[in-house]
Amino acid sequence: MKEAGENYLEAIYVLSQRQQEVRATDICAYFGYSRPTVSVALKHFKEQGYVEVDGNNHITLTESGLAIAQKIYERHVVITRMLVHLGVSEDVAAADACKIEHDLSDETFRCMKEHFLGTGGGEETH
Repeated sequence: MKEAGENYLEAIYVLSQRQQEVRATDICAYFGYSRPTVSVALKHFKEQGYVEVDGNNHITLTESGLAIAQKIYERHVVITRMLVHLGVSEDVAAADACKIEHDLSDETFRCMKEHFLGTGGGEETH
């Protein structure tokens, strides 16, 4: 999956943690995107089996969509924390984490996480 797709799924996940129902308008507000742009993306994600949209236009992640979203969100949180720990401002750390989280191999992220958190990967980050 491409970075933009991962960002959409992560946004749906983050929004679902903040509120009971996620709608396309929430995603539009989150990114500052137009409704048609978000609608096209959601249609694509439905076709690929990453999201479901019910009769009330509530968006939920499928099991596969949730797995991707949680993986990206964990990377975002851990990398942001690492950068802040190094002295990077919160805003810059979050923006940089957003760029880095998509391109790291699983091995590199696992090693970074183990080094920074001092765990074998069992610690929750969200």
